[in-house]
Amino acid sequence: MTPDDKTFLTGLFDAAVAAADPAQALRPHLPARPKGRVIVVGAGKGAAQLAAAFEELWDGPVEGVVVTRYGYAAPCRHIRVMEAAHPVPDAAGLAASAALMQAVSNLTADDLVVALVCGGGSALLPMPADGLTLQDEQDLNAALLASGAPIGVMNAIRKHVSGIKGGRLALAAHPAKVVTLVVSDVPGDDPAEVASGPTVPSRVSLEDTLAMIRNRGIALPPAITVHLARGQGAPRPDDPRLAGHEVRVIASARLSLEAAAARAEAAGIPAVILSDAIEGEARDVGLVHAAIAREVAARGRPFAAPVVILSGGETTVTLRGSGGRGGRNTEFLLSFAGAIDGQGGIVALAADTDGIDGSEDNAGAFADGASAARMRTAGVDPVAALQGNDAWGAFDAAGDIFAPGPTGTNINDFRAILIRQV
Repeated sequence: MTPDDKTFLTGLFDAAVAAADPAQALRPHLPARPKGRVIVVGAGKGAAQLAAAFEELWDGPVEGVVVTRYGYAAPCRHIRVMEAAHPVPDAAGLAASAALMQAVSNLTADDLVVALVCGGGSALLPMPADGLTLQDEQDLNAALLASGAPIGVMNAIRKHVSGIKGGRLALAAHPAKVVTLVVSDVPGDDPAEVASGPTVPSRVSLEDTLAMIRNRGIALPPAITVHLARGQGAPRPDDPRLAGHEVRVIASARLSLEAAAARAEAAGIPAVILSDAIEGEARDVGLVHAAIAREVAARGRPFAAPVVILSGGETTVTLRGSGGRGGRNTEFLLSFAGAIDGQGGIVALAADTDGIDGSEDNAGAFADGASAARMRTAGVDPVAALQGNDAWGAFDAAGDIFAPGPTGTNINDFRAILIRQV
């Protein structure tokens, strides 16, 4: 892996992130000014940057509150920025949820609520439903993160045990109009799934959610199971109090992958996008991507080298070990690296577009056909590291960590595989 390879792949990541720049994404989607007040609420890893951009773009008075992850704040003049824990919620998130609900209370039909919603908001907005506690929500999040369930299933469960998700924040704003502007980090860009839809009601009923839990054998904390059995589900999309609300997806993985493809082609390297909505176990998705890359390198199919293969979506990790470090992108890449061990002409970058992948401070990592050998030389068995969910430890030992820092946006996983002619 040469410095030029890393520079090229980093440039593609930068292009993907730039395509979701808050100011550029917001500008064409600003709502009309209302007769009354404008209240901005928001949640997610990029919520503070969205709020700051909204203040700069909005021509008129504005107030409100948004919550973001610790260390992700951005200065705002009129909108309060709060910070809380991610991925497991904490008391600060509980206070932030209460602040958002308070911000939209006692409004009139002349007022406008602008909801700025992006990935990460589920953990940042804990508000236990009646009969549940913050500890119950923390236990639920830990159980879901360990289950390996797709993000859609996780969010469906969260909505039915929350006092703010699944459209409940929008209900609290009634009779004010709500315009929700979404930076999507979920496969398929369903706005009801981003941050578990605080202002967008779910189309997944409680009955369907219970069936998902049974069919997947998801072990939930006892208090959560008892609450779901009571049958108190989230609001339905046909609730008349939600009529007239608007929802717009202003940035997504699809748009960002297209920007990365354009950057590659401008550099003279053809690009193909496999999909912006790939789900599944991270290590399994890594094996599939590696098989495609090897086929291109060996036989020139289904694409001819040189080529960049791009993909996005949100994989999942089922915890198998204890004490491992890393996230879904580094786990994807560790599996990928093992599957191309000894193969020349293949270089890859996998990273989370918010700048943080899992438990450490990296967005992801780089890999090539010599990555596994570098790990072994450094005293790390890549197979054992994968079994123990310690992808960060393996790539750190190999010197292949990618750590750009928080990006201020979040449009899900980014994967770029460069295959050169050998």
